[in-house]
Amino acid sequence: MAFLELKNVSKSFGTSTVLKDINLSIEKGEFVAIVGFSGAGKTTLINIIAGLIKPDSGTATLNDLEITEPGPDRGIVFQNYSLLPWLTVYENIFLAVDQVNPNWTKAKKQEHVEKHIAMVNLTPARDKFPKELSGGMRQRVSVARGLSIDPQILLLDEPLSALDALTRATLQDEISRIREETHKTVVLITNDPDEGIYLADRIIPLTAGPGATLGPSFTVDIPHPRDRKAINHYESFKKLRRDVVEFMLNSKHDRHHSITRKLVLPDIEPEDLSVPRTMTSWRKIPRRRSEVKEETVEVDL
Repeated sequence: MAFLELKNVSKSFGTSTVLKDINLSIEKGEFVAIVGFSGAGKTTLINIIAGLIKPDSGTATLNDLEITEPGPDRGIVFQNYSLLPWLTVYENIFLAVDQVNPNWTKAKKQEHVEKHIAMVNLTPARDKFPKELSGGMRQRVSVARGLSIDPQILLLDEPLSALDALTRATLQDEISRIREETHKTVVLITNDPDEGIYLADRIIPLTAGPGATLGPSFTVDIPHPRDRKAINHYESFKKLRRDVVEFMLNSKHDRHHSITRKLVLPDIEPEDLSVPRTMTSWRKIPRRRSEVKEETVEVDL
């Protein structure tokens, strides 16, 4: 059995089916990127793996145990950082370590926190509050916090999508470096095929919703560490990007349907805006055509 496995998972909210027949197998130590359009259900998928929501049907298991609730075996990095604003960098990470390892000595906890702050190159900012950090620095704190609990699998829910291009590229390199150092199993959710190919061992497209499902798995046969400039000249990279994007676009096209509806226009004459509204120009205000009547009146002059 695979390390992480989802079998026939489906999820709906009300009458809207978000995910349908999701089947996913990830081996220990793999870095898998799931790429899809905004609104396709990527976050719903990662929340099922995290145990934050339950599927309507199907099962999700990690290391042969069914996922029924959140747990420290799964670390998650959210898109919106999710840092406690009244705590410093050190305190945000210490809180996670203290909750997961209450029996550790204070000195061991402190050493562990400092190690992970250094891992994301934030030692000079250890005593700063989130409001004093840039978006990229806040996301580094989130990554450090997720790794500090030593999870079996790290879940990245579009962690870089809100960042500018340069900061995003820098953090991609940081994630790649950290993963090479820790050898963690990682699931990345992203809307950027290039990001998935650059970071992951496999990339799996998610079809367009509603009722999104996973497409074919594409292996990224590019050795690590990857050179951002050189990778653009690899024929395998160009082909892989083309295949993934083509599958995603085709899945979106297949979701389009023609709908014919009868529109009933209001029976109102438009207002003549060239004429100012006065007591003598009441005839220029909007009125129904059925209200317009003609009659002949004889008057004495």
